[in-house]
Amino acid sequence: MKKLAVVLVSGGLDSCVTAAIAAQEYELALLHVNYGQRTEKRELKAFEDIANYYKAKYRLVVSLNFLKEIGGSSLTDTQIPIPEYVLEDKEVLTTYVPFRNTHLIAIGVSWAEVIGAEKIFIGAMEEDSSGYPDCREEYFKAYNRLIELGTKPETHIEIVTPVIHMKKWEVVKKGAELKAPFHLTWSCYQNETVACGKCPSCLLRLRAFALAGIEDPLPYALKPKVI
Repeated sequence: MKKLAVVLVSGGLDSCVTAAIAAQEYELALLHVNYGQRTEKRELKAFEDIANYYKAKYRLVVSLNFLKEIGGSSLTDTQIPIPEYVLEDKEVLTTYVPFRNTHLIAIGVSWAEVIGAEKIFIGAMEEDSSGYPDCREEYFKAYNRLIELGTKPETHIEIVTPVIHMKKWEVVKKGAELKAPFHLTWSCYQNETVACGKCPSCLLRLRAFALAGIEDPLPYALKPKVI
């Protein structure tokens, strides 16, 4: 019988592949968080589709609407435009949601302690050109220490970041190897019907599939020929 692991699944490419990796060794408990992002409904659909694909018995969907109220990100504040380019120098884009991963993982830890899960998988990547500070390996090492200090003595929960050192095209390759359901995922930051093909997430995704030599199954309103 497989042990249980919580996997944070946004509905995007990285979290889907992370779920595929976790499924090799663990029974999945899939966690999705709505926080007032522009594509909240479409991301939730992607999560449900991925959860159905993996026949996940354990599922939890929660809301952190206060992140939208706090603002400070183009994902949650429509007055801040979504950028239409990708930075390469680790400068943080406006799509960074302040301290988001800390809130998401905290929910995962609480749930894991209740259901007896020993791992929390998250699809964070250090190579992501957005340069989000809460996607760095040292951040997760510090968080693991916090979990150790903040849970019951008999509780042993560890954050696992299986794609942390991968490039995005390598994530695509790994997902293809594991037959991850790319067609069920959603990456676009601003559209909920047809992906825009212009936002940083679309551009990174398109580039990754191109470099991996694999066809992206999603339709795009604009699909650049050169990524």
